[in-house]
Amino acid sequence: MLISIFLGFTFWGSGMAKLFYEHRFFGWIGPVWLIERLEPYGLGFYGKFIALSQIAIGYMLITTRYKLLGSIMMLPLIGNILMVTISLDWSGTPYVLAFLLLLDLILLWQYRDFFRPLIDEGKSSYDVKSRPMRTRNGHLVWLASLALQFFAIQVSFWSWPIALVIVILGLIMSALSFRVDLLNEKANAT
Repeated sequence: MLISIFLGFTFWGSGMAKLFYEHRFFGWIGPVWLIERLEPYGLGFYGKFIALSQIAIGYMLITTRYKLLGSIMMLPLIGNILMVTISLDWSGTPYVLAFLLLLDLILLWQYRDFFRPLIDEGKSSYDVKSRPMRTRNGHLVWLASLALQFFAIQVSFWSWPIALVIVILGLIMSALSFRVDLLNEKANAT
């Protein structure tokens, strides 16, 4: 759980810092000026794509609702970031990315029982561990909380404090998605 939250915060914060107005969002990795640095090469849109991907994938991990999906999607994200850093000849960054990749592989190892049916391309004799039930309403609440993160980016150009409140509200809503799952499960049980 802690690895998921750490990776999630790392990538979500990095993406938000790249897209928030004047880069006024906290994040500890990645240059906030990446998009501006890629624009002379005609890759500004690609930089925005990386930032949006960091937000979505990081948010899957920081909220822990979609740890497996987020950790699978993290592999090509780290690969893309690695290619950018190697292409721009940044020293040191590949080592940080290697450490983050190692953490991601640890997360994937936690879900190794899910991969055997994928490798066997269908039903497998291996059992998949049971995980908590997720409901449609819980997914919708979580999706709305992710949408608030993207909305906060636009609001940051108008008011940074209000944008931060929207971000926090989205994080609280994502936590409530688990509560919605429990309430739906109790309602279906009766």
